[in-house]
Amino acid sequence: MTTMRTLRAPLLAAFMAVSLSGCIGLGGKTPPFLLTLDADAAPAVGAARTASDAATLTILIPTAPQKLRTPRIPVQQDDASVTYVKDAQWVEAPQRLFQRLVSETVAARTSRVVLDEGQYLTAPGEQLAGQLMDFGVDARSNEAVVVYQAMLVAAGGKTITQRRFEVREPITGKIEAKPVGEALTRAANKVAVDVAGWLEG
Repeated sequence: MTTMRTLRAPLLAAFMAVSLSGCIGLGGKTPPFLLTLDADAAPAVGAARTASDAATLTILIPTAPQKLRTPRIPVQQDDASVTYVKDAQWVEAPQRLFQRLVSETVAARTSRVVLDEGQYLTAPGEQLAGQLMDFGVDARSNEAVVVYQAMLVAAGGKTITQRRFEVREPITGKIEAKPVGEALTRAANKVAVDVAGWLEG
C-alpha cells in the first residue's frame, strides 16, 4: 500500500504538469505580426458638418462568412481548401477594421455626415450594410482579394440598392504577413474609394 502511494505522487505531479502546460498553450503565443488597416484618406481635423437625421449615413459592420470570422488571414489554395497566413493576424475582427476604413474614407471623400452604428440615437438616416465576402489571399494568382457586397438602405427602409465591389492586388513576394498585409490594405482602400464614389454619385 505504501509503495502504491509512493508511485502515485510522482505520476499525479507529472500529469498535473502536462495538463497545466496544455492549458497555458490553449491561447497560443502572440504572433510576430499583428496587422491593421490604415485609411489613405481621413476627415480633416476640426472639420464640422451638420445634417438632419434623414441626411446622415450610418455604416454598419458587414457580415462575413465563417472563414473571415477569425483574426487570421485566409489563403484560398483551390476551390475546396483554405489555409491561413503563417504568424500573422489582425488586431481585431477584419469586418470591424474594414467598416472603420470605409467610414473614414466616405467621411473624407464625400459631404456625408457619417455615423458608426453605436453613435446614432434615434434615426440612423441611410444605412450602409452588406457582406464582406472575401478578405484574404488567392494563392492561385498570388493576389490579395477584397470583395464587398454593399447594400444601401434608404431612410425609413423604403428602398434598397445593392452593389458588389471587388479589388485584387498583387502580392509582392511570398505569401507572408508583411506583403499580404500591405496588399490587403491597398485593396481595401480601393474598395472604400469606390464605395465613396458610388454613394456620392
